[in-house]
Amino acid sequence: MARDKLLIVDDELFFREVLKEDLRDRFEIIEGKNGNEAVDLAITHAPALILLDIEMPSKNGIDACRILKNDSRTRRIPIILLASRHNKQNMVLGLKAGADDYMTKPVYIPGLIARINAHLRSTDFYSDLEKKDLCFLLEISERISAIRNPMKILTLIVEKISEIIDVARCSIVSVNDKGDAVVKASSDFTTQEELELDLIKYPEIRRSLQLKQTIIINDVETDPLLEPVRAETRGLEFHSIIVVPIVKKESVIGTLLLRTASRPKDGITSRIHKICQLIADISANALENAVLFESVQAAQEYFEDIAIRDGLTNLYNHRHFYSRLEEEFNRARRYRLPLSLVFFDIDNFKQINDRYGHPVGDKVLNQIGTLLKHVARESDIAARYGGEEFAIILPNTGQRGALDVAQRIHIAVRNHIFSNLSQERITISAGVATFDNNNMTSFQELVQLADAEIYTAKRHGKDRVCQKI
Repeated sequence: MARDKLLIVDDELFFREVLKEDLRDRFEIIEGKNGNEAVDLAITHAPALILLDIEMPSKNGIDACRILKNDSRTRRIPIILLASRHNKQNMVLGLKAGADDYMTKPVYIPGLIARINAHLRSTDFYSDLEKKDLCFLLEISERISAIRNPMKILTLIVEKISEIIDVARCSIVSVNDKGDAVVKASSDFTTQEELELDLIKYPEIRRSLQLKQTIIINDVETDPLLEPVRAETRGLEFHSIIVVPIVKKESVIGTLLLRTASRPKDGITSRIHKICQLIADISANALENAVLFESVQAAQEYFEDIAIRDGLTNLYNHRHFYSRLEEEFNRARRYRLPLSLVFFDIDNFKQINDRYGHPVGDKVLNQIGTLLKHVARESDIAARYGGEEFAIILPNTGQRGALDVAQRIHIAVRNHIFSNLSQERITISAGVATFDNNNMTSFQELVQLADAEIYTAKRHGKDRVCQKI
């Protein structure tokens, strides 16, 4: 019987040799060492599947994947990308380029074989599935592949399985490294909840985790595996159980626990077994991708947030202040809304630095930033303008409301006891300006007016709020 051709493309000879040693008994191996060879060999040999390293000289794996998926001769060939565990951004780019799957190095061979087999299943495998089953699998694959929230994927899976198979309960159980088991989603949950499991009472789950294989119990009353818990299985509304491990690349991340309501003589049919296995495969891939996208998105959002924050106070920085002020000014002018700006400057701050040192001065700035966050409303935009100057943008706020906010900031700073200052009080001089009824032509004018009021406050003895009327 002819074996499927497997194209392995990696610039590291040692890695290719390791994969060949583990896979040559199952597949006819073809080798390549860069992206250009990947494209040429795929066109020449038409392999059943391609293992493609991302990081290679000349043409990398992402570029090669994009070319292969845009060529009518090779676009249907499944591609599994191989990537460094730490380079998540490349994994995302590879998936966007059309890759069907990915695994991280060092590769866990049993997991790799499982993923290859999942992509290479022949049409014979689906022969005893009904048309509605195939439509169901297509629908669930499309839906969960578009979801980036892992919990929503799990909930959708148990809901959909319950629709197509007569089950008493369908659950997804997560098991951590310590062996703690938690039901993450179940068809009988009415709300989004979690339920801890004592695995001593579930020998079928323990066996599935141990062997990393599907476990089938066709009759819960007679199967020897359930003998230790026989007293607890009597009188249950279901008669058979199937436990399918959801393998996330190199480890089992959980089990798809499906309990059917069929009679003992029916047990777990081939149809049920295959549906559950296919869904476990789909789930593993979708969950891995969802977790990946989630982590990359979180990291991206974190770095984007850092870029617009002041490192000392964690308020918005000077650049973001101007970006938001321009946005709010344009919105206020378009919808004829008031917009106010409060500027304030710490009085005699140079003396603080000279007397106590810059580290103490930095602590003062940090504490004022915290006070400003507490005074600011949710819609307000607080920023460190630079040095000892601060600003707060007040959308949809007129003169009276802006004066109130400025005075609350003034009082909060004056009454605050600053650490390391030997009971010395800090005061501020604040200036307030308001755009209303098109009384100015630009946001720069608003800044100039508020800044001018700070100097008015300074001229009148500091420690006060002045407002442009």
